[in-house]
Amino acid sequence: MKKNLPLPDANASAGGASGGFGDLPDWDLSDLYTAPDAPELARDMGSLETMCASFAADYEGKLATLDAAAMAECIRRYEAIETTAGRIMSYAGLRYYQNTVDGARAKFLSDAQDRITGYTTPLVFFSLEFNRIDDATYEAVFADPAVARYKPVFDRMRAMKPYQLSDELEKFLHDQSVVGAAAWNRLFDETTAALTFEVEGERLNLEATTTLMTDHDRPKREAAAHALAKVFSDNIKIFARVHNTLAKEKEIEDRWRKMPTPQTGRHLSNDVEPEVVEALRNAVVAAYPRLSHRYYALKAKWLGLDKLQIWDRNAPLPSEAPRKILWDEAKDTVLTAYASFSPKMAEIAQPFFEKGWIDAGVKPGKAPGAFAHPTVTTVHPYVMLNYLGKPRDVMTLAHELGHGVHQVLAAGQGEMLADTPLTLAETASVFGEMLTFRKLLDGAKTQAERKTLLAGKVEDMINTVVRQIAFYDFECKLHAARAQGELTPEDINALWMSVQAESLGPAFTFMPGYETFWSYIPHFVHSPFYVYAYAFGDGLVNALYAAYADGLPDFQEKYFEMLKAGGSKHHKELLAPFGLDASDPAFWDKGLSMIAGFIDELEAMEA
Repeated sequence: MKKNLPLPDANASAGGASGGFGDLPDWDLSDLYTAPDAPELARDMGSLETMCASFAADYEGKLATLDAAAMAECIRRYEAIETTAGRIMSYAGLRYYQNTVDGARAKFLSDAQDRITGYTTPLVFFSLEFNRIDDATYEAVFADPAVARYKPVFDRMRAMKPYQLSDELEKFLHDQSVVGAAAWNRLFDETTAALTFEVEGERLNLEATTTLMTDHDRPKREAAAHALAKVFSDNIKIFARVHNTLAKEKEIEDRWRKMPTPQTGRHLSNDVEPEVVEALRNAVVAAYPRLSHRYYALKAKWLGLDKLQIWDRNAPLPSEAPRKILWDEAKDTVLTAYASFSPKMAEIAQPFFEKGWIDAGVKPGKAPGAFAHPTVTTVHPYVMLNYLGKPRDVMTLAHELGHGVHQVLAAGQGEMLADTPLTLAETASVFGEMLTFRKLLDGAKTQAERKTLLAGKVEDMINTVVRQIAFYDFECKLHAARAQGELTPEDINALWMSVQAESLGPAFTFMPGYETFWSYIPHFVHSPFYVYAYAFGDGLVNALYAAYADGLPDFQEKYFEMLKAGGSKHHKELLAPFGLDASDPAFWDKGLSMIAGFIDELEAMEA
């Protein structure tokens, strides 16, 4: 029911010391509420309580008796509740992310979460009772034009039908969630936000320290890697406890729900078949040798090393001039790339820069990473970055703005249909990056510049596809092992190293301490098995981009229609106009071949 808080993007660049990038925009959250004590917020909180109570009173026990007109009114009221709760939670969450160490902001978020959880508990009946409507009645009601457009949402809800518990148990789980996973998530967030790392006599936060892993100076990268390893190792018991508890909690709930695998819940919420994910995973793992193994062998050669260490994984190339890209240049690059695809795309992105919809600077206490949060369909998305003027930060801007454009276009679907399953949620963001990359590549003036851009793109793609599928394998192993009993930190470390060695390949030797680097990745904690969505999105975009490059007729129009659909269509239906099908194993090879093609070009430059 509640809107989830935004999750930093796994592919977003990190932050560090800010400064000298021009006039970086800050959020203006007043489109949500003007202040935490704004009368409108208090009024909305009050009306939310009333709306929830009256909804339960009017509909509990009666859903199966509603005709189409009454069902349309019921859905309208449910959406109004979602919009109000989502607006309050978006405001509380975004304020908190601006400064996670401000106790008042943390308390405001926590109190809002508690109150909204309390108010919405009476609504738990809705999905449970809805799923008890017999199929014939359900099909008849939803054949009516008054409600037919909502059928995809309820089809997805009814996919949960076999795994539903009793109403009483579902209400208990809903109530108890604030001291369950949500509490462990907060412990993880607060622990990682408070970590400090000493690098060459300077005390830095996690974001700034991980950024040093992309520094030109190799000793500095090495110092950062050792600082990360030391602090992760000092805190490893907390991280192991968080992962053990969350994996066990998930196992208990899955067992009660009779879910066949730990991944089932994620596949259902993504509206994707397990065999499609399996085909993706297998295609990527089979491609490790021709992708990551081959690329890192090239990279070792460029860096003049026999073997790469983990601090060389994201090292810039020797040919890469360390230059700062000012904010205005980043903005112009992305908007020009968007406009060259379609003026409409740039038009949708423009207000983000002008109206306080982006918070770009690195600030003390600000959450790490980057995200685009859709808030609610009656307002607009907000984008968070930690902008440090690196070429990768320009790509992050292109990525998050892609999300923003998608969210703006899908908002027309209304609250219940706008949300895109994670697998398709990455489409517009990765496509936005691809447009920006191609724009930069076409503008490359020298062979060296072209090589730097290609290598950067290959690294990003390896980080999106290979790394995320290795993460997915790690999670699969972790949850399988936890089902057999409690895991020691050493057990988890060993699982991590097995997937890292397999995915990164023979070009690497691993320093002592690298085995703890699973501990800071938020997706394992916040959204189990989320990570394959990144690889899914990348593969999908590579196939889409190939169709665009091949001159598929009316591509732009089809593309915007796909984004406008939000969560109203299944991936099969969305991809059909482009002649693509994700359940075909050859589909994934198409996307992976694009990455392999870039590596071919890099190898040819060496000849």
